Amino acid sequence: MLLSKEDSVIREACVRTINVACQIALVPAPTFEEGERAELVCELFRERGASPFIDDVGNVVVRRRGEGEKRALLLAAHLDTVFPRTTPLTIERGEGWVRGPGIGDNALGVAALLTLWDFLESFGVVLPGDLVLAANVGEEGLGNLRGMRALVDQFGRELGAAVAVEGHNLGRVTHIAVGSIRLRLIVRGPGGHSWGNFGTPSAIHELARIICALTELPVPRSPKTTYNVGMIDGGVSVNTIAPFAQAVIDLRSIDPRELQRLSRAVEELAARQRAAGVEVELELLGERPAGETPVDAPVVRTALQVLRALGIEPVLDASSTDANAAIAAGIPAICIGLTRGRGSHTLEETIEIAPLELGLRQLLQLVRAFPVI
Repeated sequence: MLLSKEDSVIREACVRTINVACQIALVPAPTFEEGERAELVCELFRERGASPFIDDVGNVVVRRRGEGEKRALLLAAHLDTVFPRTTPLTIERGEGWVRGPGIGDNALGVAALLTLWDFLESFGVVLPGDLVLAANVGEEGLGNLRGMRALVDQFGRELGAAVAVEGHNLGRVTHIAVGSIRLRLIVRGPGGHSWGNFGTPSAIHELARIICALTELPVPRSPKTTYNVGMIDGGVSVNTIAPFAQAVIDLRSIDPRELQRLSRAVEELAARQRAAGVEVELELLGERPAGETPVDAPVVRTALQVLRALGIEPVLDASSTDANAAIAAGIPAICIGLTRGRGSHTLEETIEIAPLELGLRQLLQLVRAFPVI
């Protein structure tokens, strides 16, 4: 079958996008340490004739001016990964797949923004409003969406919609923001020798009691609300009564009221578990707002229409993404994916190459549908 020029360009761009994603993935970018990767992305935009800049929090931002009065559209893909700087970053390629830490979450998303810029230039796409592309910091872990929050602060009044771009989950349209509260639970005690001071309260023992009590807290299945103790540490040695112990707790819900109710319940639980000679403290580490972009909002309807036109039946879902920050600011926002894969947040993270063509077409068509957004 004879392909149109545009079809040929898009197919050829898949290989280039994968190569750029691999280049990006090989640069370490733990949350709060995205600078080196940001500089690379800045340079890649400059090579394309764009004029990017790095803002005060470390986001790479490039703006493509439109020719009308429509409100601006923001497309953002996060730079940061969950992996410590010491993680060996390697890329392995096979027949139809690419594997490596962070390749889909979210090196591919960032690479796709560069490819989108190429498409707009190659096809001479004229938009009725400005397009803001951003490779943002602080999406993962305790980044607290600081990059997206800064973008909303900077451009919010101009924005008609925002789209978070992720490498995985082609076909999803995330329009419900799962809110979260991250807490550090700190327990301090007098310490002492395990034999000579037996009976003295142990910070580890008290922390364990609190964690066990946490698992007994009732939470609703609808609206879905969850808790998780993701990290614990403390103590000095096997024969020392622990003077210190801590745990990091993740609370989540799609309902802001249930999230706050659960947070208060944890605070009350910690207060009840205090024992003589033991201090218990809760420290707020981060908070992501819950919320929802209505299904009938133009940005959601358009995303669904684009996927169906590409032969993909879309799935509406809820998740915690950069879109949370925009939704909380009253900006219609969604998160979309570019291909399929597995192993996100693991060293064996893998993306499939073939579906990427549809993912790139989705991105281009979504921007072309800008007038209805």
